Amino acid sequence: MNELSPASRLTRWAGLDEKQVRIIREEQSRQKVDFARAALSSRVITEQQYRDFMAMTMGLPVVEPDALTAPAKVMEIMDRARWNRYQTAPFYVHNQKIYLACFEPDNITALDDIRFMTGLDPVVHLATRSSISKAIDRLQEKAGDDFEDLLADMAARDLSISEDEAQREETSTLEAASQVPVVKMVNLIIIEALKKKASDIHIEPYEKDFRVRMRLDGMLKEVMRPPMPMKNSIISRIKIMSHLNIAEKRLPQDGRIKVRTPDGKDIEFRVSILPTLFGEKVVMRVLDKSVLEVDMIKLGLEKKSFMAFEKAIQKPYGMVLVTGPTGSGKTTSLYSAIMELNSEAVNISTAEDPVEFSLKGVNQVQVLEDVGLSFASALRSFLRQDPDIILVGEIRDLETAEIAVKAALTGHLVLATLHTNDAASTLTRMINMGIDNFLVASSVNAIMSQRLVRRLCPACKTSHELDEQALLEMGMSGNDLQKAKVFQAHGCDECNQTGYRGRTGLYEVLTVSPRIQEQILAGSGELDLRKTALEEGMITMRQSGLIKMAQGLTSAQEVLRTTTI
Repeated sequence: MNELSPASRLTRWAGLDEKQVRIIREEQSRQKVDFARAALSSRVITEQQYRDFMAMTMGLPVVEPDALTAPAKVMEIMDRARWNRYQTAPFYVHNQKIYLACFEPDNITALDDIRFMTGLDPVVHLATRSSISKAIDRLQEKAGDDFEDLLADMAARDLSISEDEAQREETSTLEAASQVPVVKMVNLIIIEALKKKASDIHIEPYEKDFRVRMRLDGMLKEVMRPPMPMKNSIISRIKIMSHLNIAEKRLPQDGRIKVRTPDGKDIEFRVSILPTLFGEKVVMRVLDKSVLEVDMIKLGLEKKSFMAFEKAIQKPYGMVLVTGPTGSGKTTSLYSAIMELNSEAVNISTAEDPVEFSLKGVNQVQVLEDVGLSFASALRSFLRQDPDIILVGEIRDLETAEIAVKAALTGHLVLATLHTNDAASTLTRMINMGIDNFLVASSVNAIMSQRLVRRLCPACKTSHELDEQALLEMGMSGNDLQKAKVFQAHGCDECNQTGYRGRTGLYEVLTVSPRIQEQILAGSGELDLRKTALEEGMITMRQSGLIKMAQGLTSAQEVLRTTTI
């Protein structure tokens, strides 16, 4: 015998008639929620009925209103406003567990956040919304000594995170005296970043607040607010792990942290400390070397653009430039090209600031401006080291640009980055920096400009109707209108209700053809250069975005946010 659906079970359990079921179905269609929630929001069933039905369906215990008395020791971790946002009230902490009264027990995002911020495992009980609100109103917001006890309890957990031996030796004496709660809190932040696949962690002090944000799929999201008294201890702990001077609070500092995940994977964090008005801000960038182990088509390059870029980097000499804003994946693209070109037969040297990853078989130089080791001086030294391929982390000034161009003209393949908005403007930017037109025309093989857009979550993306006029205004050709199927973000537990999960790249590759070389020599502007590149078949970033939108990989909003016509 087939098991009854949730809707049929509720209908039978609550004794609903056909009219009530019709009202619920209309509400369900309007709000896009499940049958039980629609029944509650349409007031066909009461809060108590909803609570009891969910308890029966999910096999969860019920908490009576009088039992909801929150322990004061959790309030230093999460304030009243956050508990109210989650519509959840804590009423007991014991043996590494926090007991919660919930009205919506399937809110996985809220439970994950509570687990992360408290370091305790949630045990869910059901209660009505009104009783939870009353319990939240009774919560004590003052700090208490019990918080240290809670953190000490957290410290007993094995978080499966390790530092290398040198770090443990250096920090052992400093951690010995009452630092275990702080160590555990920092470890929790790092583990949560790895679990959520964050690209950056921002630890930010303000006058009355201290917050932690993480960049998830390119967008910053607040994940916790540690207690203000822990501010200096947390920052000092990160400095210790990064081999930085904990006594220096007036100057910026940079360092690295290496951690090992439970599956044995080594991941590094690049740490930047910046003095601000109310303390030191910490930004930790995740450096995951596994991103370099994919071919460039998987990074998002269309086949035509990939072939143009591949042809340019396979030439024995000349310059290939990768452009885009900070955080657009330029380093990943250059490293992927280096990984493809790297072999026993070639000598590869790189000048970087900073060196993101250590590449086997590649001679990498960390630029140190304060001791006179600039990009320009490193490039001069490279040319005396019999190089085949040179990578310049960033062309920042005329001197570096001139040496890179001369290297490209004397039999070396030069890969470099430059901050410009698109491929065509890169050529005029080099000329404006002071490089002669004929040198630019002769040295540059190709330019790849790129951006990153968020991928739609495949579990919850929904079809979206865009009229033909809107698609035409975005730049889609008439031939593609009929085939285009547009999706939009919706939000589910798998994507933390954002509607997006992961990122992909938008690229345009401009090949410097003989015709474009003639235009550069004639002093043509970027509009003319771009027009010629389009006539020769260049796929623009907007077109790259439209292709991915039509494939259902991203949304129209993301394409419009990151590209222009």
